[in-house]
Amino acid sequence: MPAFLLKLASWLAQKFVGVAVIAALALGGYAAWLFLQEEGLLDKGRMAKLRQAIGDRDRLYAAREAIERRIAGMRAEVAACEERVRQAEKIIASLKSLESWWDRLWGNAPQQAANAEQLRKMELLKLESTGKLADLHRVITQVGWEKEGLEQALQRANHEVARLEESRSRARHYGVLAWENLKWYLVLAVASFLAGPTVWALTQYYAVAPLMARGRPIRLGPDPAAWPEVGESRVSIEASLRPGEILRIKEKFLQASDEGVVRRTRFVLDWEIAFTSVACGLIELVELAHPGPAGEYRVTLSSSDDPHIELAITNVPAGGALVLRPRFLAGVIQRAGERLVIRRHWRFLRWQAWVSGQFRFFEFVGPCRLVVAGSRGVRVERLGDREGLPATARRTNQDSTIGFTPNLDYRPVRAETFWSYYRGMNPLFDDVFSGRGLYVVQETATDGPAAKAGAFWSGVWSAVLKVFGL
Repeated sequence: MPAFLLKLASWLAQKFVGVAVIAALALGGYAAWLFLQEEGLLDKGRMAKLRQAIGDRDRLYAAREAIERRIAGMRAEVAACEERVRQAEKIIASLKSLESWWDRLWGNAPQQAANAEQLRKMELLKLESTGKLADLHRVITQVGWEKEGLEQALQRANHEVARLEESRSRARHYGVLAWENLKWYLVLAVASFLAGPTVWALTQYYAVAPLMARGRPIRLGPDPAAWPEVGESRVSIEASLRPGEILRIKEKFLQASDEGVVRRTRFVLDWEIAFTSVACGLIELVELAHPGPAGEYRVTLSSSDDPHIELAITNVPAGGALVLRPRFLAGVIQRAGERLVIRRHWRFLRWQAWVSGQFRFFEFVGPCRLVVAGSRGVRVERLGDREGLPATARRTNQDSTIGFTPNLDYRPVRAETFWSYYRGMNPLFDDVFSGRGLYVVQETATDGPAAKAGAFWSGVWSAVLKVFGL
């Protein structure tokens, strides 16, 4: 359980780092592009905005001055109204003081009528002035509210002008602009990064693989007259050189040899397949030859750079053949003066070739002895009729297949479980062999010869090798 949690935490950390890298690269790249595209337009746009902001501020200043003049005029009118009310009150008080019972009984009637008319006018003037005064106070209050709104708008305008007049950070400007333009694309990129591999794996496993694996199997030749024999694999093996035999071996697999063996350098295994020899590392080989007419010489073979590699000698007799992927070939033992016979089979028009990515197969024809190398050992699987079964078929990991007899029916099928494919423990397709014959596999599946060059370039290089049957 702790190991699972540790793997989960490591996976989450990798995803988080990936998301952060995607976001940083997307925003930074787009901001840099905007910077290069708009460098000359930034100041021009800022000055245009600044002029507009100053114009808006000036209009607000003018509106505020107009309101202040209006308020001042209404306040002067209020003062005039108040003065009329005071004058009317004084006149009313004076006229009322002239009224008495004596004047009403014995006074001057025309004078009393004139006073009464004057009193009525003064009271009407006072009433009108008082009403107008109330209306003026209400309007002044409303205009005061308008002035407060203008003051707030003016404050915002001053802030905007000050902000535009300041030297603004270009990095911040382009960062914000990049986010506004890229945020949805960034969300899509992050979602694709997180869910894309899973969706791709599900599509490949459940939709593409069952469709692509259909079709007739590939058979490269008839039943051979003799069957190859694969010896026991070991970390270190001894190969015997009989009179008239030569051994061409990769230098890294040559550990020791008897004194007296004739040595020389073989630049290419076979000039007819020069490209294949170069791609598989079968160049600059060490050629060891038996020098005499009798006896045997011993050569010890072992990998000098990988302790997990084991070697086995496969004897392909006359009349026999073995289809072999050359990248597993470490060396060849054959008769001196005889040409190594290699038949090349191209299969461009078969679904199985397109599924596996292997369009060329190499058939090594006997008599010869092939030194093959496999991770953790080399194992031979023999297929034949079994009691109660009409035919025998065996499935193996596609990355483990070293070779097979050409009479076997070969076809790729979808990996047995999605989880093993999704976790990278198994390729999308396994190899299935059926019929009577044998096939050779390594005990542990390994990547192609470019595995140390990084996952991406390793995949490209392995695909190229596979196309050419390597």
